[in-house]
Formats: sequence, structure tokens, C-alpha cells
Amino acid sequence: MAKETGKKLVAQNKKARHEYTILDTYECGMVLTGTEVKSLREGRANLVDGYAYVQGGEAWIDNVFIPEYTQGTWTNHSARRKRKLLLHKMEIRKIESKVKETGHTLVPLSLYFKDGRAKIELALAVGKKLYDKRQTLREQQDKRESDRAVAAARRRQR
Repeated sequence: MAKETGKKLVAQNKKARHEYTILDTYECGMVLTGTEVKSLREGRANLVDGYAYVQGGEAWIDNVFIPEYTQGTWTNHSARRKRKLLLHKMEIRKIESKVKETGHTLVPLSLYFKDGRAKIELALAVGKKLYDKRQTLREQQDKRESDRAVAAARRRQR
């Protein structure tokens, strides 16, 4: 069997980028069981309610939904169990010190396979206020309108 190469996206948390200001991102592995990996390879997962935390010098992710493998038997996993994250000790210490600051949290952004191994992208984030969310939406709309105007001007020149 040939080795997998490249990056295959399984799940993405688009809501996180709207709800939080992303300060820093980390790529980390996860400790998974066989049926969890098979379920992920089918492209089934949900990160929306997930969160990460540091406890006892280890990083954990909780409430990430990986549904049971359809062809699994008694060896199936529970869908919302907490899973250990694989990070370097220095990264864990750095994250732990940042999370202890007021308002900082760890949010999963995406779950993917990189060269055949399941990875999760975590973000160190701060929650946005309502006016920040409105301002972000306004900036996106303005950028979209200016791109459309530039495209229309180019079409007229031809």
C-alpha cells in the first residue's frame, strides 16, 4: 500500500474565526483509536462545540464530535470523549501561560490528515465583542464590493 501524501481536510470550524480573534495557531497530533481514524477517513467530524485545555502538563481536547464507525463492533469509541493532544512540552507550557491570562482560550480550527496522520489545528484566541464582529463583517463586505468594482472595470476596458 502506498503512503499518503499531502493534506486532506476532514472538518473545519468556520464559526471560530467569526467568534474569536485568532492570536496564534498550533498544529498538533491526537491520540486516537482505530475506529476513530476510520470514521475520520470517511470525512465525518464536527469541531463546532470543541475546546482544548491544559491539565497536569498535558494538552486535551474535549467535545469534538467524531461519530461511531458504521462498520465497527464492540470496539467502537464514544463520540464525544476527551482526547489527548500531542505537543512539545515547551509548547504546552507556553500555551498554559497564555491561557491563564484573562480572556484567552484554545479553540480547534480544523481537523485534517497530513501525510496520513490525523492533525488538528488549534488557535490561541480571544473572544470578540459584538461590535468587533460587526466591524469584521463590514470589512469583508467592503473588500468584496471593491473586488467586484475592480473586476467590472477590467471587463469594461477589454
